Amino acid sequence: MTGPDTSRLGERGQAFVAQLLELGRHLGAQWSMGLDQLGDYARDRLSGDYPVDEFGHDPEFTETVWLPVARALALNWFRCETRGSERLPADGPVMLVANHAGSLPLDGLVLQAMVREEIGRWPRMLGADLVFRTPFVGTFARRIGTTLACQPDAARLLAAGNMVSVFPEGFKGLGKRYAHRYKLQRFGRGGFVATAIAAGVPIVPVSIVGSEEIYPNLADVPFLARALGLPYFPLTPTFPWLGPLGAVPLPSKWLIGFGTPIRTDQLEPGAAEDPMTVFGVTDQVRESIQHSLYALLAERGPAFRTDR
Repeated sequence: MTGPDTSRLGERGQAFVAQLLELGRHLGAQWSMGLDQLGDYARDRLSGDYPVDEFGHDPEFTETVWLPVARALALNWFRCETRGSERLPADGPVMLVANHAGSLPLDGLVLQAMVREEIGRWPRMLGADLVFRTPFVGTFARRIGTTLACQPDAARLLAAGNMVSVFPEGFKGLGKRYAHRYKLQRFGRGGFVATAIAAGVPIVPVSIVGSEEIYPNLADVPFLARALGLPYFPLTPTFPWLGPLGAVPLPSKWLIGFGTPIRTDQLEPGAAEDPMTVFGVTDQVRESIQHSLYALLAERGPAFRTDR
């Protein structure tokens, strides 16, 4: 059997098709290598004998079913590389704070996969309430370890020794226009910093380059967003013009940089309730991410080069 005829496509089109085929091959290989695991997984599902924690996280589903998909997406589609992963703690509670972009929150999923790839840990994401109000999406998010972005849930996860990832730009970051790419939006009121300070855990600034180009947001349609109950309705070069194909993310090159951990255990008692302390640490995290974004952008160069 021969592959599809790509002779009529340009260089970029041929590279896109080749990358798509490579993603499929890699994903098939990942699942083929885990056939025994998949068999055990299916038996556990039928028997109902599988562990789920208090937040709904299903480690077996995450490792057996979702991880091969997330890994293929990160490594084969986005060709993601990391910088500074040696700064990530191998164990113990820690908070990862990252920029957020791309219309859909694929950056959180890629970050999870790359941290798992580099140090074997699985970050527990904090998600907006819209995620958990959306049919099927909320259930899936719970199963892969996501929970509501609120102080009590974050505190319980950290108290249990987890690595927790937060995206303080929220929908302001996800829905921003392409013209404003890699310019950080406001970080809210610094609730994530107060939570980290109260728990005495380190904060690792995370800079993600590549997510801005997967669905370039050229314009917004506010009345459609309001009608659908969404924070924004983006118009991209492919969506909604290509229908379901418009949901395929463009294969930009990704770099993820992990900054120097910011310690909070040396702050004065009660620092979590001091607005000036919280603001100062929040600003420090934001500045670290922004400077790193500029450096990673310069290192990466064009987002869609086909030679790497």
